[in-house]
Amino acid sequence: MSTATLTSKGQITIPADVRRVLNVQAGDRVEFVQVEPGRFELVAATRSVRELKGLFGKASRTVSIEDMNRAIAQQGARAAGLPGSAK
Repeated sequence: MSTATLTSKGQITIPADVRRVLNVQAGDRVEFVQVEPGRFELVAATRSVRELKGLFGKASRTVSIEDMNRAIAQQGARAAGLPGSAK
């Protein structure tokens, strides 16, 4: 079993054998997932976005980049309370 010591700054070093199994390297992100009160799993957050393909089923409609940019701009204007932005 691998162990690590918590520093006064709240940091730990993940042991080399654990990093190897998780396939994580410097700069990679990890997540702490609570599986029950007082118990967490350490999960590598290094999956490629390509792995998400098909996860949510087929899209009900397609949206162009222009439509996305327009919707983002409208929502940003609404959030900022700019004149001419419909609420």
